[in-house]
Amino acid sequence: MFRAMTLCRKLQGFFMQLLVLTLVVVGPGLSDAEASGDTSAPAFASLFGGPFELIDQDGQPKSDRDFRGKFMLIYFGYVNCPALCPANLQQMAGALEELGAQGKIIQPIFISIDEARDTPARIKDFVAEFGPEFIGLTGTRDKIRSVAKAFKVMRRKVVLPDQTSKDDYLVHHATFTYLMDRDGKLLTFFPHNTDGREMARRIRNYL
Repeated sequence: MFRAMTLCRKLQGFFMQLLVLTLVVVGPGLSDAEASGDTSAPAFASLFGGPFELIDQDGQPKSDRDFRGKFMLIYFGYVNCPALCPANLQQMAGALEELGAQGKIIQPIFISIDEARDTPARIKDFVAEFGPEFIGLTGTRDKIRSVAKAFKVMRRKVVLPDQTSKDDYLVHHATFTYLMDRDGKLLTFFPHNTDGREMARRIRNYL
């Protein structure tokens, strides 16, 4: 009973932090006006994103510099995620399908925030479910911590009360999908489970 109450308090604390981030980030919003010539983009846009050095699903080094000249559509999650991650990656895939030929200049990227369990091999099988164009990235604890911090991705390991092994846990995390420009700068982001067609509509404004 005590462990269950402790878990509830931890979850409440996490979602309160997430609510605060949502009010700060989504409240003012990165609107489509930015893509139509409005130069008054929110100053906090420059606070999201930055350089990273990770490894891909084939075990090859990958950095943000490898994607220069392409737009990046980035989602942070983990392979064992029961529902949120698959839903958001499916919407990303739907957006790319909706964009058709226009979507060729967009690189969809999945970055793991569960480096302890998400090996390149596991990530490779996972991202393959959403399309051959998807790239999955992971890295050392320090590398993942660094990129999560750069993108302001909150994450928290939650051990289940009835766990049967050390690998039996969830990772609660922010669920934004980030659209970065050809130079790796933030353009906009999408809340959890944004419909693929709506995502494609908004992305077109930046292409």
